[in-house]
Formats: sequence, structure tokens, C-alpha cells
Amino acid sequence: MRPVSVWQWSPRGLLLCLLCSLCLGSPSPSTDPEKRAGSQGLRFRLAGFPRKPYEGRVEIQRAGEWGTICDDDFTLQAAHVLCRELGFTEATGWTHSAKYGPGTGRIWLDNLSCRGTEQSVTECASRGWGNSDCTHDEDAGVICKDQRLPGFSDSNVIEVEHHLQVEEVRIRPAVGWGRRPLPVTEGLVEVRLPDGWSQVCDKGWSAHNSHVVCGMLGFPSEKRVNAAFYRLLAQRQQHSFGLHGVTCVGTEAHLSLCSLEFYRANDTTRCPGGAPAVVSCVPGPLYAPSSGQKKQQQSKPQGEGRVRLKGGAHPGEGRVEVLKASTWGTVCDRKWDLHAASVVCRELGFGSAREALSGARMGQGMGAIHLSEVRCSGQELSLWKCPHKNITAEDCSHSQDAGVRCNLPYTGVETRETWYWDSGNITEVVMSGVHCTGTELSLDQCTHHGTHLTCKRTGTRFTAGVICSETASDLLLHSALVQETAYIEDRPLHMLYCAAEENCLASSARSANWPYGHRRLLRFSSQIHNLGRADFRPKAGRHSWVWHECHGHYHSMDIFTHYDILTPNGTKVAEGHKASFCLEDTECQEDVSKRYECANFGEQGITVGCWDLYRHDIDCQWIDITDVKPGNYILQVVINPNFEVAESDFTNNAMKCNCKYDGHRIWVHNCHIGDAFSEEANRRFERYPGQTSNQII
Repeated sequence: MRPVSVWQWSPRGLLLCLLCSLCLGSPSPSTDPEKRAGSQGLRFRLAGFPRKPYEGRVEIQRAGEWGTICDDDFTLQAAHVLCRELGFTEATGWTHSAKYGPGTGRIWLDNLSCRGTEQSVTECASRGWGNSDCTHDEDAGVICKDQRLPGFSDSNVIEVEHHLQVEEVRIRPAVGWGRRPLPVTEGLVEVRLPDGWSQVCDKGWSAHNSHVVCGMLGFPSEKRVNAAFYRLLAQRQQHSFGLHGVTCVGTEAHLSLCSLEFYRANDTTRCPGGAPAVVSCVPGPLYAPSSGQKKQQQSKPQGEGRVRLKGGAHPGEGRVEVLKASTWGTVCDRKWDLHAASVVCRELGFGSAREALSGARMGQGMGAIHLSEVRCSGQELSLWKCPHKNITAEDCSHSQDAGVRCNLPYTGVETRETWYWDSGNITEVVMSGVHCTGTELSLDQCTHHGTHLTCKRTGTRFTAGVICSETASDLLLHSALVQETAYIEDRPLHMLYCAAEENCLASSARSANWPYGHRRLLRFSSQIHNLGRADFRPKAGRHSWVWHECHGHYHSMDIFTHYDILTPNGTKVAEGHKASFCLEDTECQEDVSKRYECANFGEQGITVGCWDLYRHDIDCQWIDITDVKPGNYILQVVINPNFEVAESDFTNNAMKCNCKYDGHRIWVHNCHIGDAFSEEANRRFERYPGQTSNQII
């Protein structure tokens, strides 16, 4: 789901938008071929597969020997320089970890650092020619813009591999083409070749081949087909075969990685005695055809019990997190590859992996790192079945958290048109009461009022709007700190005038005998981390922040957190709220600089990789429990409760703790993020295990 900022609907009710991408301009040095003498003596080519003609692993020939470039310190600026060396106008992206397969021979360049304006790669800084500590599993690749430099001479500088390759694969229904509901799960296998789409000869076709094709198309597994039916159908149809002899192991991420043969142009007899290859794929729960309550029950990915993805903007991508001993933790990216990533993707009900991401590309996690050096064959049903190394504190850091991007089925939603414009001239409202869980692929799949519209008035005031974003913040409360710092204070009323002004006390405080008496407060510290891929910024601009004279600060959000005491059945018996009076970077990770502070009317927010600490001894950092009777309760803290600011994941915004109050003391224990409970932890959560963890006086 793409994160959105919303000003009338709940963010969960607004799911899909067209993404307006900002074009990343590249530097524009001279492209006169006569000024490219710096690269004389070097030859460049794109290699590897699967790929298109303008992308691939970068290889350089020096002193008659071909070699690669290590991805350490590689940037888009370096990709710009290399794409121009290859005869393209600029780069649109780059790849790491040998996405196009590992090369052979020398690794010519390592720690390549370019400004982007260099006329030749020889002008960029590096460790020197042939000086590298990398392996070919770290080979860098580039994705160039499919536009050639004017006057560029291919023969002098570029040597791009030209050979047949499988770029795209699709399933075409044998009958009812164009009328089948999406995604298409069964039909003829077709590959796109330079002269169009062609079928694959089924001689020697195996379940391993089907497994690879289904994975490429976003499906976790395959099933048997009615071969007799398709054989009979094949006798009545004309076919165009382009591929034969396909032999896969079953762990390949792409069909082009399998052993295969192309028919030559002069082959007059193709696939004698054979027929087109057919596959039948099994969709994951998110894409399985279902409706109503059954759809809600199946909407969770099938492997979510012990593996999940966090921090992604779309389904099937994110930071990999695994559950161990009732605690979620991340995976170190050492030896992380497409085989391991594909096991995760299929376990979660998606296809094979499109990318195995390293270097915390999907944001840094927090807490434990459970696994390192995961080595999967690709045949495992769960990541936990793969050989791995148990992590130690000094082995890895969260800057090395592994992530994935999975292949997803084509549903047609990708081309759904969602327009954003001034609603002043709107004459009709077509939907109302829209409520989404966040897993829907289209707004049509969310519940709504149907034809019984409750919002019949039009105009800007009554229409919903969204702002789409490729990245978003992701706030997470440090639950252990709440448990460690909780205590009770009986605070005199004469010290609570400012708190009363900001509505931080229970309603019964209004009838208290001010300034005599006291209020009983449950106090604790809150440390809120931003683990997302964008800074958390207040929805309102500085011009609308409200100055509070009593505390001498600005409120940038009406409500930032809710603090509640609940009975075991969920009834609220005490509550508090905290306005965002100071959103700032209290501390940050080693490699991150602070950007926000509240002093002197400064900019407010929480930077990615930083956290904001609300100490237990500041005003309103409490719940007024004066009227709460002794008993067993649940302490709940919810961040960003009104969904005012976009986040990539709202399921981790709630924290819950068990607490026992005897009228004088309180014990807080078993604090967990709201979605972090395993079944066993939930069972323990319902039982008070004794006064074993945090005695508070």
C-alpha cells in the first residue's frame, strides 16, 4: 500500500493513487565524442541477464582483460558517468549485489566515487585499478535511460552483448482471452522475443519449470493442469514456438536463468509432436478469489506468523523481520541473496524475489537482530529452515538490515486511473463511508455505503483528497523503556494548573478543591523512534501552530499520543492525551545528524534514524488514575492515533502492557508493541504471572 497523507478520510480508507515521480535530473557534461579521450584504451559493455538492452552488469575491458565494478560506495552519480561511457544520455538507477548475475575475472574498480559531471570514469576517485576486497557477488549494474547520445560512436567505446534473451513472461488463457478475471493463473506460457510473443515447447517441461514461471508472475506455487484438455485444444490452434529445451532446477528467480534453447530463424519444424507449455499457478491469500468475511480472513499473508515485511510502500516489499521467542527482530544482510529473498516472498504468499535488498534499503529496524549469514537453496518452505548463524551483539548492526522486493501478480490495478484536482467544480459524489483495512488492492475492495450515499453535498468541504508518496515515516515506541520507568506520583493540585489548562487530567479534576489535595498519576517515559524512510513532520504548517503560554511552547499537532488504562475486556477506565508540543530529534543513530529542535520556534519533526524522548518528569507525560479502583488492567499507548500524518505502517503504533494496581502500588510488565504478540504471548498477556517484573511504589 502506498502511504498517503489525508485531510478528510482515514489513511486506511485511501489506498491507491497514481504516483507523481519527480524526475531526477542528471548532470549534463559535454557529449562531444572528440572530448572523450579520457576513456581511450578502455571498452565498456553491459552484461548479465535477465535484462533489457539499456541495463545490466557494467564490465570494463582494460589491458585486454574484462572485469567488473564493486558496488561499495556506488551511487547514481557514478551510474550517470558509466551510462554516458556506454553511449546513453543518463542513468535512471543502479543495482547492487550482482542483480544481473556475478561476473568473472578481475574486479577493476572498488569504492568508485563520482560527482556525476566527469567526462570519463577515469576521472572518478577509487581505490585504484584492480585494487579491491570485493567478490563478484557485489558486482554493480546500471539502468540507463533508453536514449542514445547524439554523434556517439558505438564501435569505439561500447561493446554491448547482443543475443536472444527472455525479457518477459506471461500466461495467456487458452480460452476466453480478455474475459478472464485478473490475475490470470492458468494458461499457455508465452515469452517476449524481439519479433513478438512466442510459445514454449512442452517437451521436457517439468513442475520445476512451472514453479519458476509462477514465481516470476507473483504466485508462490503451482499445481497440475489438465494436460489432456490442453493437448486436444492445441490440435485446433495455430502456434508460434520460440523456445524449447527449458530445464529449471526450480530455485531460479527468472526463466532466463534456466537452461534453454531458442529456435533459429530457419527452423522449419518446431516442437514436433509437442504442444505449448501450460502452467497453473496458485495465488497467495492476498490475491485469492474470495469475498466477504472469507476475504478478510485470508487477507493476511500466509507466512506472517513468523516472518513479516515492514517499511515498504507497496505490497510484497519491505524490511524482513522474523519472530523468535515472542520477539520480532531483523535479518543481517551478510550473504543475503535472491534465493533467501525468494523463500521469504513465497512464504508470505507472493512470487519469487525481484530484488534482495541490503544496507537497510527499507529502513533500519530496532531491537534484536535474530539471523545472519542466511544461506537458502531456494527450496525451503520457510526462512527458518535455511542454514543461518545466530547473531551476536558485535556481528551486525541495523544499518545492515536485509529487505526484499517480491514479484506480484498483475491485477490491472496498476493502470487504474485516480485523479487529483480542485473539487470546486464537482457535481456528483460517488462514494461515501469508505473504510479500508489497508490490505486492499483497490478502493473498490473497501467497504462503503454503496448506492446509499450519506454525503450528497458536493464542494471542496465535502470531498476527500490525498497526497501520494513513495516513502513515509514509521513511528515505533520503545516498549521496554515504558516498563522500566513507570511509577506512581501523588502530585499536589497547586502544581497542576498548566496541566489542567491543557486537559491532561481526568474530568473529575474539575470538581476538585483547588489548590488543595492531589491527583494520582501513573508516569513513564516515552521514546519514539522513526524507523521509516521519510521524516515524520507535523501535518500543519508553522503558521497554524498554537502557542501555549503556560508551558511556553508551540503545539504542532492537536493530538500526538493517547494514553489509556483498559480493563481486560477493553473498557476504558482512565485516559490521557499528549499534544505534540515538541517534536524534535533527542538522539540519533551514529551515522545520522539531528535536523529538528523546538528551541527558537525551530522546525519540528523526527528524522529517519532518530528518536524523540518524552521524559517521565515532564508535564502531561502521565495518566491520571485518581479514580481507578484496584485490579488488573492493560496500559495502552497509541502514537499518531488520529492518523494525521502518513506512515508506511500503522499496525505498530500501539503498545500494550499488563499492569496490576492494588490501590497503593502498580506493577507494569509484559510490554509489547500491539502487533508483536504471538499466540503464546497473548495467552500470557491474559494471565497475571505475579509481581515479578517491575514493582513500583
